Amino acid sequence: MPFRPISNPLGVRRVLEPAGALPQAAHRLDAELPAYRDEIVLDVQTLNIDAASFVQMESVHATGGPDVGQQIAAIVAARGKMQNPVTGSGGMLLGRVQQMGPHYSGPLAGAQIGDQVATLVSLTLTPLHLHEIVAIVPHAHQVHVRATAILPSSAPAALVPDDLPPSLVLAVLDVCGAPAQVARMVTQLPQRGHLLCIGAGKAGTLALAAARETRPDLRLWAIDRFEAPLREVHAAGLCDGYAALDASDALAVREAVLRWTNGQLCDAVVQMASLPNTEMAAILACRPRGVCLYFSMATSFAQVALGAEGVGADVDLLIGNGYLQDHAQMALTLVRRQEKTRALLARRLGLA
Repeated sequence: MPFRPISNPLGVRRVLEPAGALPQAAHRLDAELPAYRDEIVLDVQTLNIDAASFVQMESVHATGGPDVGQQIAAIVAARGKMQNPVTGSGGMLLGRVQQMGPHYSGPLAGAQIGDQVATLVSLTLTPLHLHEIVAIVPHAHQVHVRATAILPSSAPAALVPDDLPPSLVLAVLDVCGAPAQVARMVTQLPQRGHLLCIGAGKAGTLALAAARETRPDLRLWAIDRFEAPLREVHAAGLCDGYAALDASDALAVREAVLRWTNGQLCDAVVQMASLPNTEMAAILACRPRGVCLYFSMATSFAQVALGAEGVGADVDLLIGNGYLQDHAQMALTLVRRQEKTRALLARRLGLA
């Protein structure tokens, strides 16, 4: 298949509207072939949908709306990418190299046709043409598809290692920025300090695993609205205590933390919950001059900033960055080293 001329390295030529937007902010992308000479084309096997987005689409279906597959198909058809218009989030994908432009210079340069790869960049900026939805795996937030995706040279991506199940690799890489950022953050916490993780899903589990490995002296606490995942992370040694609470009840979360810390509150709080209205729980659980890291795509950062101001909370507020240097390798190495964490994630994905 012939190639189009060289594109902008940030994929700007794929933007159909509005003019001048970057792909993530665009309303609609061009996902059609042929590729530009500096792009790579993937045969997509699985979409790993962001947890906040998947939960929101499930809630639409539960109230009589179309099912998750129909919603995804409609979004991709309208936008040329998978970007939930309610949450603004997407996810990432697993696929195989179909075609590589002669001037492609991205992280997959040197890959062979047919190699299995995972994107480390959001579906919200990935041109995607969906041919068919094959199956939906709700507990894993994964959708098996036949589709075509296009990546510019600037888009982070990685070859899938052959020593771990592909679906496990996809789930880990979807949130690999979380453990990497937590590992970096906890190096600054005081000795025998306290860290709270709100949310015990994939991101929360890996965040706790990274904190435990990096700073074994810390006391780690977990909150989730469901008790089952909390029991799992506790049994795996990833937290010292937990409480099944709705994190939208910020005062209840604060009371639990006050008990755990003997009234001192936490030195750091990591917000990983995939539901809205949990912003204040993190702020009220954090001590003065502590740090709150928001990694959930359900976060309203206006509520975070105004809420902290409204209660006079002098805490450092961090936005979770999905990309850190070497974050993919760090997360996969973490899962390889921690057998109990790997087994926990495998069970949740139905692999064990």
